[in-house]
Amino acid sequence: MFRKPAMHKIFLALWILIILFAPQQPAELEVLAQNKKSTATKTEPQPPQASPEPQDESVQLRSDLVVVNVTVINEAGKYAHGLKVKDFQLSEDKTLQTINSFDAEEAPFAAAILVDMSGSMGYKFSLVRAAAASFVEKIGEDDQVAVFGFNNQVKLMQEFSNVRDITEYIWDAEAKETTKLYDCLNEALGALAERPERRRAILLISDGYDTSSQKASLDSVMKKALQLGVNIYCVDLIDGSEINTSARNSLELLRGRNEMKQFAEQSGAQYINSPNGDNLETAFANIIEELRNQYTLTYYSTNDKRDGKWRTIQVALLNAKFSVRARRGYYAAKK
Repeated sequence: MFRKPAMHKIFLALWILIILFAPQQPAELEVLAQNKKSTATKTEPQPPQASPEPQDESVQLRSDLVVVNVTVINEAGKYAHGLKVKDFQLSEDKTLQTINSFDAEEAPFAAAILVDMSGSMGYKFSLVRAAAASFVEKIGEDDQVAVFGFNNQVKLMQEFSNVRDITEYIWDAEAKETTKLYDCLNEALGALAERPERRRAILLISDGYDTSSQKASLDSVMKKALQLGVNIYCVDLIDGSEINTSARNSLELLRGRNEMKQFAEQSGAQYINSPNGDNLETAFANIIEELRNQYTLTYYSTNDKRDGKWRTIQVALLNAKFSVRARRGYYAAKK
């Protein structure tokens, strides 16, 4: 027998329908909107915020990296290859240092050619220009070379570039006036200080001595070169007969020669005597070969004093048959 549903059940069903289909109030809509926004935020992750870099003392010390470019010659007078980091010993002020990095591969270099354009150069100037052009022609794709000229002024003739063609300015230049050798070295060192390459060098070609620098001195440029680890290759064009005569400037020429020797020896480079510009192209080619066959060692000094004092660097090989050439030291940073 069919039964009618109870009245209270009918009223309950109607009440549920009214609640479900009744229009929502503004407050309820706002709650739903907030819930919907919260859900969307969870499904779209935000990029992580970078944590601030530590600024403690240990981080500051990492800027005191010392770079030492080393030339190693074997018994046959050739560049030694195949050496490992374990073959080297590196000391600072007779205290053994830990080699932080070691590079035995051919690496790009940055070099500044400094050409003496003073009046004493005369006919030798044309030989120097040709040799400088030959040097630029032999650089690699990643090498960078700049050209400076100096007489009574210092001129940047060519910015750092890997173009294997020397600037036309050097062909138009004339040999005249005085010699600002130190000022030119100072400007070239400043330019090299901005370079990222670890192998950095100067190729200085001169036949005399400084006569008119105002911004730099022998001591200041020597200190700067050693601090930066720049090799200064010096090509001396002075004719020995001029020194051995009773000429008025013979003492000055001798001084200029000795200074070029100092620059080369202290910085770990070569001093090349080429009277009258003989065999310049061969000398320049040898310098490029040397830069490509160096070993580059780095270390963090165990001496953390900022006293500005001189520190001696000594590089030795366990194989005593090999000869080593590197910069003699550097001046510590000063507070």
